[in-house]
Amino acid sequence: MRVDLFDFELPEERIAVRPAEPRHAARMLVVEPQRRLEDRVVFDLPQFVRPGDALVFNDTKVIPAQLTGLRRREDSVAQVDATLHMRVAPDRWKAFMRPAKRLAKGDRIQFGHDGGNACLLGSLDATVAEKGEAGEVTLAFDLSGPALDEALHAVGKIPLPPYIAGKRPEDERDRSDYQTIYAREEGAVAAPTAGLHFTPELMAALDAIGVERHFVTLHVGAGTFLPVKVDDTQRHRMHAEIGHVDARTASALNAVKARGGRIVSIGTTSLRLLESAASVDGTINAWSGATDIFITPGYSFRTADILMTNFHLPRSTLFMLVSAFCGLETMRAAYAHAIDQRYRFYSYGDSSLLFRNTK
Repeated sequence: MRVDLFDFELPEERIAVRPAEPRHAARMLVVEPQRRLEDRVVFDLPQFVRPGDALVFNDTKVIPAQLTGLRRREDSVAQVDATLHMRVAPDRWKAFMRPAKRLAKGDRIQFGHDGGNACLLGSLDATVAEKGEAGEVTLAFDLSGPALDEALHAVGKIPLPPYIAGKRPEDERDRSDYQTIYAREEGAVAAPTAGLHFTPELMAALDAIGVERHFVTLHVGAGTFLPVKVDDTQRHRMHAEIGHVDARTASALNAVKARGGRIVSIGTTSLRLLESAASVDGTINAWSGATDIFITPGYSFRTADILMTNFHLPRSTLFMLVSAFCGLETMRAAYAHAIDQRYRFYSYGDSSLLFRNTK
């Protein structure tokens, strides 16, 4: 499909730089194909689910994956920035580097230093093990496993999305704001943002009506923010992300479907992982590995009936996914309504509740 079909104009002031307070007070646009749009708030979610439904959350936890360091090569020193996006070994991460042209295979980088050569609270050294395309490299760190994780927490920063980072610097508040209340599996460099709206009060309200709660893990990578630069969707290459669905969760979700309950995916990351783990007949399997699934209109969904998700970037793979879920014209109308009604967009913005188009 032509990528320009997924383009739209978004006023700069619609981009949220802080979340709603409390989180469940964010607005929520309810979108049911062939029906009118409905303006609600996230705390109204229990009104749209019923006993026996199952909510599926992504329990990945964002790590401080934004690093600044110095590349040293003989007498030459250059400042570089890294955004880690996928762990490939206990001591290795794939990362997007800036400026990548200053790097070569075998270069040594000292993270935990700023451009003035001043040492920060800690330091972390790595070697450029591989250099790929579009600024991507593989970094081999001198530390491994839990020791590497501890060092990242000491020297790294929360990698805010570029549309927020371009408006203000990361601060201590983001350490909690850019994390779901149920995050537990470290490894993401971007938050599963639909889940940012959930509070203990909303969870309790959902529990009270008898909906199930299940967790899967997809470590969201920085590739989620990369624009689609080609003209045709068939030419776009997705960056892979590591995910896991355990056997107990898969069995429970299959049981929900068998008895007529609905699966409510909290976020596009949960949905992409469920679709990766599903057989052609819709059976959800225990699954672990890397997924680069790319969902565009024409795709036949096998798992979720309802999708809760934030508002996405123009020409993005995520806007393509929601257009596949509800229909392109439906989503174009929904986004036009959201812009007109001053909904807040992107990671810290408002939410939408999408009912899958079954026609």
